[in-house]
Amino acid sequence: MTAGPSDPPPSRPRPVPGTPAEGVRRPGPVSRIRIREFSGGAVRDRRDDLATEEPLEIRIQAGGGRRTVAITMRTPGHDTELAAGFLHGEGVAAPGSIASISYCTDEDVPPEARHNTITVRLRGDRLPDLPALDRHFVTSSACGVCGTASLDALRERCLAPLAQDGPAVSPEILYGLPDALRSAQGVFGRTGGLHAAGLFTPDGALMALREDVGRHNAVDKLTGWALLGERLPLAGHILMVSGRTSYEIMQKALAAGVPVVCAVSAPSSLAVDLAREFGMTLVGFLRGERFNVYAGAHRIES
Repeated sequence: MTAGPSDPPPSRPRPVPGTPAEGVRRPGPVSRIRIREFSGGAVRDRRDDLATEEPLEIRIQAGGGRRTVAITMRTPGHDTELAAGFLHGEGVAAPGSIASISYCTDEDVPPEARHNTITVRLRGDRLPDLPALDRHFVTSSACGVCGTASLDALRERCLAPLAQDGPAVSPEILYGLPDALRSAQGVFGRTGGLHAAGLFTPDGALMALREDVGRHNAVDKLTGWALLGERLPLAGHILMVSGRTSYEIMQKALAAGVPVVCAVSAPSSLAVDLAREFGMTLVGFLRGERFNVYAGAHRIES
């Protein structure tokens, strides 16, 4: 899926594709299989497209040190953004701290797995000494790469409440976001099995969209796009997500500086607590011409 209506300028740092192995097929976002379809008494064999689900191991390197910090199930595509966005959301990679991102060519990784392993080289002479790195993440796409588990952890990271002076968004703009998100989902149109995260301006223009089998991965890809393109913080923007809104999604939005988060389904209680404490606007059940505002109603024009 492309970034949106217009392609972004070259990212800095520039991701390095690497040369994992000759003759090894790189997994794509869509996998084609044969199925047997039953419909109205008729039976036929046909091809079907599925959303690809593959593991991605994220490694960091600094100085002479290297370690694995996450293994997540994801839809291949925009892997460098996923790695960068995940590390930023966990407080590991600040803007300007990434020197390079590449698929792994280390000898300990078999050739067939090298397109599923990303190495992020950080600037500095040693690995970051952060509590987040004490946890080894192994997750499913349904859960996403789960982040810190409490509001206390966000306070310890010194994440400040967002500015309360905007943006002002009209209900009419919000009404159009779900359809805009859905119509831009190219892979979903083929498979029917992907989540999406879209970044919009206050007047409803789509800036970027990412898809993945995991809701949190889609948000990480979007954050990584912004981080590598030197667009953070995303003040004055709206994040629209498919599905429900969890604490982890709000945590990632907060780290990226997004003031308004919208979803087609319900938020969790902890997501609402986070939004209220850090001055974010949280909209749920955005369907047709109705929605609920769970926090930050001052940004929604009455």
